[in-house]
Amino acid sequence: MSDTTFDYVIVGAGTAGALIANRLSADRNRRVLLIEAGRKDDYHWIHIPVGYLYCIGNPRTDWLYTTEPDAGLNGRTLRYPRGKTLGGSSSINGMIYMRGQSRDYDQWAAMTGDDTWRWENVLPAFKQHEDYYLGADELHGAGGEWRVEKQRLRWDILDAFAQAAQQAGIPHSTDFNRGSNEGVGYFQVNQKNGWRWNTAKAFLRPTCYGRPNFELWTGAQVSRLLLDTAPDGRRHCNGVQVWDGHEMVVAHATREVILCAGSIGSPQILQLSGIGPAELLRRHGIDVLLDAPGVGANLQDHLQIRAVFKIKDAPTLNVLAASSFGKARIGLEYLLKRSGPMSMAPSQLGAFTRSSPERDWPNLEYHVQPLSLDAFGEPLHSFPAFTASVCNLNPTSRGTVHIKSHRFTDAPAIAPCYLSTEEDRKVAADSLRVTRRIAAQPALAKYAPEEWKPGPQYQSDEELARLAGDIATTIFHPVGTTRMGADGDPTAVLDARLRVRGITGLRVVDAGAMPTITSGNTNSPTLMMAEKAAGWIREAAGA
Repeated sequence: MSDTTFDYVIVGAGTAGALIANRLSADRNRRVLLIEAGRKDDYHWIHIPVGYLYCIGNPRTDWLYTTEPDAGLNGRTLRYPRGKTLGGSSSINGMIYMRGQSRDYDQWAAMTGDDTWRWENVLPAFKQHEDYYLGADELHGAGGEWRVEKQRLRWDILDAFAQAAQQAGIPHSTDFNRGSNEGVGYFQVNQKNGWRWNTAKAFLRPTCYGRPNFELWTGAQVSRLLLDTAPDGRRHCNGVQVWDGHEMVVAHATREVILCAGSIGSPQILQLSGIGPAELLRRHGIDVLLDAPGVGANLQDHLQIRAVFKIKDAPTLNVLAASSFGKARIGLEYLLKRSGPMSMAPSQLGAFTRSSPERDWPNLEYHVQPLSLDAFGEPLHSFPAFTASVCNLNPTSRGTVHIKSHRFTDAPAIAPCYLSTEEDRKVAADSLRVTRRIAAQPALAKYAPEEWKPGPQYQSDEELARLAGDIATTIFHPVGTTRMGADGDPTAVLDARLRVRGITGLRVVDAGAMPTITSGNTNSPTLMMAEKAAGWIREAAGA
């Protein structure tokens, strides 16, 4: 590496960064640099679907963040995985393809004052890069880079749970991605022939690697943005300073710097560069170049409450993986067919429903699994069981991401502030009651489900909300920390085209730009945002 000048410098080769690099480098007249703090995605466990078990908590692929002690979790801290490799979190996530609900995007349009974010206007961007296994129709695309397939396994206990959910009033669904995701069914996944399909495979390899105008730096961590004063007096971003493991180097951008470092990384880089809440920056000895109180604010996440039910007379992964024969069977099935438990997404069956009848839309999402354990990373239980994890899709709690020092090597303080509102605590209590109602339906009776966690003795709102704090954990969907908003909104970091307000030549394109969290998994909505941003960037350059 050396001091180098490019048209575009993209920070972060994750979900958004990989797509944007692909789209911008398609113009051979534009030089594009993509910078990734992690290593290449050549670790074998990235590509085997069940390998997320070996990627999360592994410094080879994970930033290894933890949250601050959280009052809503009764003082607990959580491990907070974020991908640190080519493909970013798409290399370690649950592979679930989920767009959210049409109302999510209509809300974004209202909050930004820009109809480009309405459902009917984001749908073409979803379809543009989609390769849907059933082919194209009015709501799905085919032939794009982002492969969407159905899962390659099923479980009797999950089929029974789906039937029980229908008996509890939740309709059957074969596709959660058509604008309303209410229903119960198996998730669709970002896999190809039984392998994980991450954004590095989809958008970088082989396309970008063969382009002479594209350059990739790995093992390179951006320490700060470079800013100067434009002729009109505004601050302008003209590049980045990068630590390559040996020395600081500089990459200059003649057109734009695009931050795609994620909901944790992007606010951290902005704050280290003097863009953020003035009091926070001064506290750490950083010159305030732009007092932007919204940088690192508005953190939202999906908190899942994991209810575990012991069962009888049904195969589950707890039992199958408990013996050498079972493990050999699992490995052989994947080797021969690319199916079975090694092809599993972390959650196979999903359901979307309402926490109470007066809700106007589905505000709960279930991730149902034919297994159980005390916590992620812990051994499976010795008894047969299933887990029904439920989350509040539209939490009202808001947290923060704030730097702890002026050093780029220090992880920021992540404070999600889960269950900090009365509404979120009420939804948590109600969601456990919905879980119990499903488990009590006739379709599950033959398996004699017994609530093992949290336990049927807890019944009141207060007890259930406190228990949620004891047992709930993140589904790894942080968003909102550099949110976009309408002109005149002092807390909006970005305008509706994802440009940083008060700084020219700088955009943030990742899940941090979401003003509110989508009603489901957040990876594919981030890709949609990147698709739209890439179009705007090329349009601004006259491409």
